[in-house]
Amino acid sequence: MNRTLAGAAAAILLPAGIVAAIAASPAAAEPPSVPSASSGDAASPAMLTAMQRDLGLTADGARDRIARDAAASRTELVLRKRLGSAFAGAWLTADAKSFVVAVTDPARAADVTAAGATPAVVSRSAARLDAVKAGLDKAAAKAPAPSVPGWYVDVKNNTVAVLARGGTGAAKAFVKASGVDAAAVRVVASTEQPELLYDVRGGDAYYIGGGRCSVGFSVNGGFVTAGHCGRAGTATSGYNQVAQGTFQGSSFPGNDYAWVAVNANWTPQPWVNNYAGGNVTVAGSTVAAIGAAICRSGSTTGWRCGTVQAYNQTVNYAQGSVSGLTRTNACAEPGDSGGSWLSGQQAQGVTSGGSGNCTSGGTTYFQPVNEILSAYGRTLVTSGGGTPPPTEPPPGGCSGQEFTVSGSLSSGGSAYQPNGSYYYSSASGTHRGCLDGPTGTDFDLYLQKWNGAGWSVVAQGITEAADENVSYSGTSGYYRWRVHAYSGSGSYTLGYSNP
Repeated sequence: MNRTLAGAAAAILLPAGIVAAIAASPAAAEPPSVPSASSGDAASPAMLTAMQRDLGLTADGARDRIARDAAASRTELVLRKRLGSAFAGAWLTADAKSFVVAVTDPARAADVTAAGATPAVVSRSAARLDAVKAGLDKAAAKAPAPSVPGWYVDVKNNTVAVLARGGTGAAKAFVKASGVDAAAVRVVASTEQPELLYDVRGGDAYYIGGGRCSVGFSVNGGFVTAGHCGRAGTATSGYNQVAQGTFQGSSFPGNDYAWVAVNANWTPQPWVNNYAGGNVTVAGSTVAAIGAAICRSGSTTGWRCGTVQAYNQTVNYAQGSVSGLTRTNACAEPGDSGGSWLSGQQAQGVTSGGSGNCTSGGTTYFQPVNEILSAYGRTLVTSGGGTPPPTEPPPGGCSGQEFTVSGSLSSGGSAYQPNGSYYYSSASGTHRGCLDGPTGTDFDLYLQKWNGAGWSVVAQGITEAADENVSYSGTSGYYRWRVHAYSGSGSYTLGYSNP
């Protein structure tokens, strides 16, 4: 349906991916020039919220902290170069209100003061501390891992700190064996138990007892894969044979899907292994059309491509039939089960089974990913950090978004969100909006981006329904949502998320 935008220079009809510029509306203020890093504004709402939660700050305090931190970083770069061999490290105080720069030459303290920082005179330069640390690094093989969790340059104490767990004996023996200046080392009691952290990536191998399958896609808490790979309660180890997680749910036959919850050492990422030394970033889960090109990633045969041939096929395996699969002419082999299927950057499904192999070619079937997400209440991890909106609004309105705002409109009216203003996204990624409009009305949703001279529509939902869903993968910049009552009046709720 063509819509005429209030305040628009002309009527627009936007095919996917095409941007139409419209004049800036007086209903919302134009953004200023892009802020410098020191302004405290160059942070996403999500980052500011996390700082308030984890650092005990107010919203203004979080912005102020960003500005102070940025100023300190710039000052350190200048003084590190200016002070040369007299530089001995720098740090912000606990309240971040003072920036301390250490020097070994008292005569250089004036340089620190002139730069707006607080000087501290110490005995060891940064270069000297780095040399001591390098000496410990060379002797790292002599440090027993359970008893000596690590070591680092401690500029505040002008020493190198060596951590000691369960007593200091092993740490002191390590320092002595390294041959470094023991006077420059401080042994610190610690309870740390370092463990490696690993990424969950589509297409990578994982192991179940003596078997091997492939990761489908990262979801909140773990990943989805094929149901025939394991049953609920089955433990998994990762591509590196390190303990990884446990099957939480599995359905086979009938369906062929499952999801695995991973432990704290594994982080689900929005990536699929392209088996060429890199990754494909997952941006959403829009279903590919029949005839569309499609590629899959698996731990046996790597990256293989073909086309979508049919939806909703029932496959009659010897172990039982599975319905609702998508048929393709891409090849696969044992071990590829559960692996990722992508069309462009859009997640399609996980490998179920096939006929033939990658030597002579064949037919392969996959379980659509959106069904799996719905079955287990999981959300796909994407480049925007969330999940693409479903084709219909979620039950109970637009819940589950990062931010929620509401308002009321009369027929023909528009409102700009958040709160008549705009937001700044400092990173590239996916913006998502879910509009829950009044029953029986026709409300529309537009995402606009500031282009330096005016607001441009970059994505829109303009069906004849009251509810709309919009998803857009974009670069950093200023954005705002426009809610328009095309026909009908009433209250609405807008849920939105951004990078």
